[in-house]
Amino acid sequence: MNDRAIAAMFFIIAAIAVISALQIAAAVFAPVAGALFIIALVWPFQNKLQRVLPRLLALALVVGLIICVFVALTSIAAWGFGRIGRSVVADGARFQALYGQMAEWLEGHGIVIAGVWAEHFNVGWLLRMLQGVTSRLNTTISFWVVVIIYVLLGLLDTQAVSVNLRQALATETSDAIIHGGNLTAAKLRRYMLVRTIMSIATGTLVWALSAAFGLRFAAEWGVIAFTLNYIPFMGPFVATLLPSAYALAQFGSPEAAILIFAGLNVIQFIIGSYIEPRVAGYALAMSPVLVLFSVFFWSYVWGVFGAFIGVPIMITVLTFCGQFSSTRWIAEICGALEEPQAEQLPG
Repeated sequence: MNDRAIAAMFFIIAAIAVISALQIAAAVFAPVAGALFIIALVWPFQNKLQRVLPRLLALALVVGLIICVFVALTSIAAWGFGRIGRSVVADGARFQALYGQMAEWLEGHGIVIAGVWAEHFNVGWLLRMLQGVTSRLNTTISFWVVVIIYVLLGLLDTQAVSVNLRQALATETSDAIIHGGNLTAAKLRRYMLVRTIMSIATGTLVWALSAAFGLRFAAEWGVIAFTLNYIPFMGPFVATLLPSAYALAQFGSPEAAILIFAGLNVIQFIIGSYIEPRVAGYALAMSPVLVLFSVFFWSYVWGVFGAFIGVPIMITVLTFCGQFSSTRWIAEICGALEEPQAEQLPG
């Protein structure tokens, strides 16, 4: 076995060990990743505030703003899923009967997957999913409390990190790391701004389409679409599947459910595949395969939070790869090297 094969084998073993460690110690690493992500988003605001206010007061205002945003997003998501979940519980028997009729209709039209579909994709499945999402929203409070603590400590040490890097590392290496951090933060802010705008647009259009078709809980479906749109691919798929399944139960018509499903997919396609890439710009451009891999890989490692933060992690990795000559080819193949204006860290 030659040296190259041995090196490749050790790389594979190391990669498996790192992935296993990230998964096993998710309670440790996931909050750190979430805190770093939030620090990258809020640092410019913190930096500007502490120029005119005492540092601790500026920090308190920023952390308070973060908490308000988190509470607002969690509340509207729990409201949307909760109202629809209670409706499914109240009308469960009627909805289950309609799904049974749908299974018979599929079998009558020669669709061989009808039995499997009726067994797994029914009201019980829909209810369990809604309850699971609501339960997840409630249990993430402790996770985000830890994240906020990390954010608080991280914002206090942001200035010291830059100084320590310059003292500990060679000038060229420290400059590359600091510039990579600044550039990554700028890209993540652009990513979240674009994702938020597109989520608002998606939620509004889903609400309008649901109301136009007379689907119950149109506003709630819009809120759910807005929330789930922060998770690429998986979120929009679930956001089209759930109202389509509910439409089948409400109207008792496969044609109506298919029509709503098609309309929702048109909305997701136009916004996700046409408008969003143009608004995001070339600097955030990644192939759909890479985005999909990021979402599924990190959802496997860290669950729902991993699905949300998977793309930002990939943006971070590609950006730092672009700062070093030995790994620049990875960024050139997988990502973009355009550099948006970055908020410089002190030091």
